[in-house]
Amino acid sequence: AMKTENQTFGAEFILLGFFQYGQMNTVLFVTIVGLSSVTLMGNIILIHLIRLDTPLHTPMYFLLSQLSFIDTMHISTTVPKMAANFLSNDKTITSLDCKIQTFVVLTLGGTEALLLGFMSYDRYVAICHPSHYPVLMSKTICLSMVTCAWASSSINALIHTLYVFQLPFSTSRIINHFFCEVPSLMPLVCQDTSQYEYTVLFSVLIVLLLPFMAILASYVYQMSSGKGQTKAISTCSSHLIVASLFYGATLSTYTRPHTLHYPEEDKVVAVFYSIITPLLNPFIYSLRNKEVMGARK
Repeated sequence: AMKTENQTFGAEFILLGFFQYGQMNTVLFVTIVGLSSVTLMGNIILIHLIRLDTPLHTPMYFLLSQLSFIDTMHISTTVPKMAANFLSNDKTITSLDCKIQTFVVLTLGGTEALLLGFMSYDRYVAICHPSHYPVLMSKTICLSMVTCAWASSSINALIHTLYVFQLPFSTSRIINHFFCEVPSLMPLVCQDTSQYEYTVLFSVLIVLLLPFMAILASYVYQMSSGKGQTKAISTCSSHLIVASLFYGATLSTYTRPHTLHYPEEDKVVAVFYSIITPLLNPFIYSLRNKEVMGARK
Protein backbone atom coordinates (compact mmCIF):
# COMPACT_ATOMS: atom_id res chain seq x y z
CA ALA A 1 0.00 0.00 0.00
CA MET A 2 2.86 2.32 0.90
CA LYS A 3 4.38 1.84 -2.53
CA THR A 4 1.20 2.75 -4.44
CA GLU A 5 0.61 5.66 -2.09
CA ASN A 6 4.10 6.85 -2.92
CA GLN A 7 3.52 6.35 -6.57
CA THR A 8 0.48 8.58 -6.66
CA PHE A 9 1.59 11.36 -4.34
CA GLY A 10 5.34 11.51 -4.20
CA ALA A 11 6.20 10.69 -7.78
CA GLU A 12 7.43 13.36 -10.14
CA PHE A 13 6.37 13.87 -13.71
CA ILE A 14 8.69 14.55 -16.62
CA LEU A 15 7.75 17.52 -18.80
CA LEU A 16 9.29 17.00 -22.23
CA GLY A 17 8.86 20.69 -22.92
CA PHE A 18 8.54 22.62 -26.11
CA PHE A 19 11.99 22.13 -27.47
CA GLN A 20 13.22 18.88 -28.92
CA TYR A 21 15.05 19.89 -32.06
CA GLY A 22 18.71 20.53 -31.26
CA GLN A 23 19.95 23.90 -32.56
CA MET A 24 16.48 25.41 -32.97
CA ASN A 25 16.17 25.25 -29.19
CA THR A 26 18.09 28.36 -28.25
CA VAL A 27 16.36 30.53 -30.84
CA LEU A 28 12.92 29.27 -29.78
CA PHE A 29 13.79 29.62 -26.13
CA VAL A 30 15.03 33.21 -26.50
CA THR A 31 11.96 34.08 -28.60
CA ILE A 32 9.51 32.68 -26.06
CA VAL A 33 11.26 34.27 -23.08
CA GLY A 34 11.43 37.58 -25.00
CA LEU A 35 7.73 37.48 -25.90
CA SER A 36 6.86 36.57 -22.32
CA SER A 37 8.86 39.50 -20.94
CA VAL A 38 7.11 41.92 -23.32
CA THR A 39 3.76 40.40 -22.30
CA LEU A 40 4.48 40.84 -18.59
CA MET A 41 5.64 44.42 -19.10
CA GLY A 42 2.66 45.32 -21.30
CA ASN A 43 0.11 43.87 -18.89
CA ILE A 44 1.73 45.26 -15.74
CA ILE A 45 1.96 48.77 -17.26
CA LEU A 46 -1.69 48.56 -18.29
CA ILE A 47 -2.79 47.48 -14.79
CA HIS A 48 -0.87 50.43 -13.28
CA LEU A 49 -2.23 52.97 -15.76
CA ILE A 50 -5.79 51.84 -15.06
CA ARG A 51 -5.18 51.99 -11.31
CA LEU A 52 -3.56 55.45 -11.34
CA ASP A 53 -5.69 57.28 -13.90
CA THR A 54 -9.13 58.29 -12.60
CA PRO A 55 -10.81 58.63 -16.05
CA LEU A 56 -10.00 54.95 -16.55
CA HIS A 57 -11.97 53.92 -13.47
CA THR A 58 -14.86 52.59 -15.56
CA PRO A 59 -16.39 49.09 -15.79
CA MET A 60 -14.67 48.40 -19.10
CA TYR A 61 -11.22 49.22 -17.76
CA PHE A 62 -11.90 47.34 -14.56
CA LEU A 63 -12.63 44.23 -16.67
CA LEU A 64 -9.56 44.99 -18.76
CA SER A 65 -7.31 45.18 -15.71
CA GLN A 66 -8.71 41.79 -14.60
CA LEU A 67 -7.85 40.41 -18.05
CA SER A 68 -4.31 41.78 -17.76
CA PHE A 69 -3.97 40.27 -14.30
CA ILE A 70 -5.04 36.86 -15.69
CA ASP A 71 -2.56 37.13 -18.56
CA THR A 72 0.25 38.05 -16.17
CA MET A 73 -0.61 35.05 -13.98
CA HIS A 74 -0.85 32.74 -16.99
CA ILE A 75 2.63 33.61 -18.24
CA SER A 76 4.03 33.35 -14.69
CA THR A 77 2.52 29.87 -14.27
CA THR A 78 3.77 28.23 -17.46
CA VAL A 79 6.88 30.00 -18.75
CA PRO A 80 9.27 30.02 -15.71
CA LYS A 81 9.06 26.23 -15.31
CA MET A 82 9.57 25.74 -19.03
CA ALA A 83 12.59 28.08 -18.96
CA ALA A 84 14.05 26.33 -15.89
CA ASN A 85 13.63 22.91 -17.50
CA PHE A 86 15.28 24.10 -20.67
CA LEU A 87 18.24 25.73 -18.92
CA SER A 88 18.95 22.92 -16.48
CA ASN A 89 17.98 19.99 -18.72
CA ASP A 90 16.26 18.54 -15.68
CA LYS A 91 12.78 18.03 -17.01
CA THR A 92 11.04 16.88 -13.83
CA ILE A 93 8.09 18.59 -12.19
CA THR A 94 6.80 17.47 -8.79
CA SER A 95 3.34 16.02 -8.52
CA LEU A 96 2.24 19.00 -6.41
CA ASP A 97 3.60 21.56 -8.92
CA CYS A 98 1.85 19.69 -11.70
CA LYS A 99 -1.45 19.80 -9.79
CA ILE A 100 -1.04 23.51 -9.09
CA GLN A 101 -0.27 24.21 -12.76
CA THR A 102 -3.29 22.21 -13.92
CA PHE A 103 -5.57 23.99 -11.45
CA VAL A 104 -4.24 27.50 -12.16
CA VAL A 105 -4.27 27.08 -15.97
CA LEU A 106 -7.88 25.83 -15.85
CA THR A 107 -8.99 28.60 -13.50
CA LEU A 108 -7.35 31.35 -15.55
CA GLY A 109 -8.60 29.96 -18.86
CA GLY A 110 -12.17 29.72 -17.59
CA THR A 111 -12.11 33.18 -16.03
CA GLU A 112 -10.64 34.73 -19.18
CA ALA A 113 -13.31 33.06 -21.33
CA LEU A 114 -16.08 34.45 -19.14
CA LEU A 115 -14.47 37.91 -18.85
CA LEU A 116 -14.18 38.26 -22.63
CA GLY A 117 -17.91 37.52 -22.76
CA PHE A 118 -18.67 40.16 -20.10
CA MET A 119 -16.50 42.68 -21.96
CA SER A 120 -18.57 42.22 -25.08
CA TYR A 121 -21.73 42.72 -22.99
CA ASP A 122 -20.19 45.92 -21.63
CA ARG A 123 -19.51 47.21 -25.19
CA TYR A 124 -22.97 46.15 -26.30
CA VAL A 125 -24.64 48.13 -23.51
CA ALA A 126 -22.34 51.13 -24.05
CA ILE A 127 -23.03 51.29 -27.79
CA CYS A 128 -26.67 50.14 -28.01
CA HIS A 129 -28.13 51.39 -24.70
CA PRO A 130 -25.88 54.27 -23.60
CA SER A 131 -28.58 55.88 -21.42
CA HIS A 132 -29.03 52.68 -19.38
CA TYR A 133 -25.28 52.06 -19.09
CA PRO A 134 -24.83 53.41 -15.50
CA VAL A 135 -27.60 51.07 -14.30
CA LEU A 136 -26.81 47.98 -16.40
CA MET A 137 -23.07 48.22 -15.69
CA SER A 138 -23.08 49.58 -12.15
CA LYS A 139 -20.13 48.95 -9.85
CA THR A 140 -22.08 46.18 -8.06
CA ILE A 141 -23.00 44.39 -11.28
CA CYS A 142 -19.45 44.68 -12.55
CA LEU A 143 -17.97 43.30 -9.32
CA SER A 144 -20.46 40.45 -9.18
CA MET A 145 -19.64 39.53 -12.80
CA VAL A 146 -15.94 39.31 -11.99
CA THR A 147 -16.52 37.45 -8.72
CA CYS A 148 -18.83 35.02 -10.48
CA ALA A 149 -16.23 34.40 -13.24
CA TRP A 150 -13.42 33.70 -10.74
CA ALA A 151 -15.55 31.59 -8.39
CA SER A 152 -17.17 29.38 -11.03
CA SER A 153 -13.86 28.84 -12.86
CA SER A 154 -12.01 27.94 -9.63
CA ILE A 155 -14.67 25.43 -8.60
CA ASN A 156 -14.71 23.91 -12.08
CA ALA A 157 -10.88 23.75 -12.11
CA LEU A 158 -10.73 22.22 -8.63
CA ILE A 159 -13.18 19.43 -9.50
CA HIS A 160 -11.29 18.51 -12.70
CA THR A 161 -7.86 18.70 -11.04
CA LEU A 162 -8.87 16.53 -8.07
CA TYR A 163 -10.51 14.00 -10.37
CA VAL A 164 -7.63 13.71 -12.85
CA PHE A 165 -4.95 13.31 -10.20
CA GLN A 166 -6.69 10.41 -8.49
CA LEU A 167 -6.68 8.41 -11.77
CA PRO A 168 -4.03 5.68 -12.17
CA PHE A 169 -1.05 7.04 -14.17
CA SER A 170 1.35 4.91 -16.15
CA THR A 171 4.76 4.41 -14.57
CA SER A 172 6.60 6.38 -17.28
CA ARG A 173 4.86 9.66 -16.21
CA ILE A 174 6.22 11.50 -19.25
CA ILE A 175 4.12 14.51 -20.25
CA ASN A 176 4.74 15.50 -23.85
CA HIS A 177 3.99 19.18 -23.29
CA PHE A 178 5.56 22.28 -21.72
CA PHE A 179 3.11 22.57 -18.82
CA CYS A 180 0.60 20.36 -17.02
CA GLU A 181 -2.99 20.63 -18.16
CA VAL A 182 -5.84 18.13 -18.37
CA PRO A 183 -5.46 17.17 -22.08
CA SER A 184 -1.70 16.64 -21.75
CA LEU A 185 -2.24 14.32 -18.74
CA MET A 186 -4.90 12.13 -20.38
CA PRO A 187 -2.48 9.94 -22.41
CA LEU A 188 -0.79 8.89 -19.12
CA VAL A 189 -3.95 7.44 -17.62
CA CYS A 190 -4.09 3.63 -17.56
CA GLN A 191 -7.85 3.29 -17.79
CA ASP A 192 -10.61 4.22 -20.21
CA THR A 193 -11.25 7.96 -19.86
CA SER A 194 -13.87 8.38 -22.59
CA GLN A 195 -16.69 8.95 -20.05
CA TYR A 196 -14.64 11.57 -18.22
CA GLU A 197 -13.74 13.29 -21.49
CA TYR A 198 -17.46 13.86 -22.08
CA THR A 199 -17.64 15.80 -18.80
CA VAL A 200 -14.63 17.87 -19.91
CA LEU A 201 -16.41 18.54 -23.19
CA PHE A 202 -19.56 19.56 -21.32
CA SER A 203 -17.83 22.02 -18.98
CA VAL A 204 -15.77 23.45 -21.85
CA LEU A 205 -18.87 24.05 -23.95
CA ILE A 206 -20.47 25.95 -21.07
CA VAL A 207 -17.38 27.96 -20.10
CA LEU A 208 -16.10 28.65 -23.63
CA LEU A 209 -18.85 28.29 -26.15
CA LEU A 210 -21.56 30.25 -24.32
CA PRO A 211 -19.44 33.42 -23.87
CA PHE A 212 -18.15 33.14 -27.44
CA MET A 213 -21.71 32.87 -28.82
CA ALA A 214 -22.65 35.85 -26.64
CA ILE A 215 -19.75 37.86 -28.09
CA LEU A 216 -20.75 37.04 -31.65
CA ALA A 217 -24.42 37.77 -30.96
CA SER A 218 -23.68 41.12 -29.31
CA TYR A 219 -21.49 42.20 -32.25
CA VAL A 220 -24.01 41.10 -34.85
CA TYR A 221 -26.62 43.14 -32.99
CA GLN A 222 -24.32 46.16 -32.71
CA MET A 223 -23.61 46.06 -36.44
CA SER A 224 -27.26 45.66 -37.40
CA SER A 225 -28.58 48.29 -35.01
CA GLY A 226 -26.58 50.94 -36.84
CA LYS A 227 -25.66 52.64 -33.56
CA GLY A 228 -22.05 53.74 -33.48
CA GLN A 229 -21.28 51.33 -36.29
CA THR A 230 -17.82 52.54 -37.20
CA LYS A 231 -16.92 52.78 -33.53
CA ALA A 232 -18.25 49.28 -32.96
CA ILE A 233 -16.39 47.85 -35.93
CA SER A 234 -13.04 49.36 -34.93
CA THR A 235 -13.10 48.22 -31.28
CA CYS A 236 -14.91 44.98 -31.99
CA SER A 237 -12.85 43.69 -34.87
CA SER A 238 -9.70 43.65 -32.73
CA HIS A 239 -11.59 42.21 -29.74
CA LEU A 240 -13.07 39.54 -32.03
CA ILE A 241 -9.69 38.57 -33.48
CA VAL A 242 -8.14 38.03 -30.04
CA ALA A 243 -11.25 36.34 -28.68
CA SER A 244 -11.39 34.01 -31.69
CA LEU A 245 -7.71 33.15 -31.28
CA PHE A 246 -8.21 32.40 -27.61
CA TYR A 247 -11.48 30.48 -27.94
CA GLY A 248 -10.38 28.66 -31.09
CA ALA A 249 -7.10 27.45 -29.56
CA THR A 250 -8.70 26.44 -26.26
CA LEU A 251 -11.65 24.70 -27.89
CA SER A 252 -9.39 22.71 -30.20
CA THR A 253 -7.36 21.52 -27.20
CA TYR A 254 -10.14 20.77 -24.75
CA THR A 255 -12.91 19.38 -26.96
CA ARG A 256 -11.03 16.60 -28.76
CA PRO A 257 -10.77 13.10 -27.26
CA HIS A 258 -7.16 12.37 -26.31
CA THR A 259 -6.86 9.78 -29.07
CA LEU A 260 -7.09 12.63 -31.60
CA HIS A 261 -4.38 14.74 -29.96
CA TYR A 262 -0.94 15.15 -31.50
CA PRO A 263 1.60 16.50 -28.98
CA GLU A 264 3.55 18.65 -31.46
CA GLU A 265 0.36 20.29 -32.69
CA ASP A 266 -0.97 20.69 -29.13
CA LYS A 267 2.14 22.56 -28.05
CA VAL A 268 1.83 25.05 -30.90
CA VAL A 269 -1.87 25.58 -30.13
CA ALA A 270 -1.04 26.01 -26.42
CA VAL A 271 1.44 28.77 -27.32
CA PHE A 272 -1.52 30.69 -28.76
CA TYR A 273 -3.61 30.70 -25.62
CA SER A 274 -0.79 30.75 -23.10
CA ILE A 275 1.62 33.23 -24.74
CA ILE A 276 0.24 34.92 -27.90
CA THR A 277 -3.19 35.99 -26.57
CA PRO A 278 -1.74 37.44 -23.32
CA LEU A 279 0.79 39.29 -25.50
CA LEU A 280 -1.83 40.75 -27.84
CA ASN A 281 -4.42 41.72 -25.22
CA PRO A 282 -2.72 44.83 -23.76
CA PHE A 283 -1.74 46.09 -27.21
CA ILE A 284 -5.10 45.52 -28.86
CA TYR A 285 -7.18 46.95 -26.03
CA SER A 286 -5.01 49.82 -25.02
CA LEU A 287 -2.51 51.05 -27.54
CA ARG A 288 -5.21 51.91 -30.06
CA ASN A 289 -7.12 53.64 -27.33
CA LYS A 290 -7.17 57.42 -26.85
CA GLU A 291 -7.94 57.24 -23.11
CA VAL A 292 -5.05 54.90 -22.38
CA MET A 293 -2.67 56.90 -24.55
CA GLY A 294 -3.73 59.98 -22.59
CA ALA A 295 -3.06 58.19 -19.31
CA ARG A 296 0.36 57.11 -20.54
CA LYS A 297 1.35 60.68 -21.33
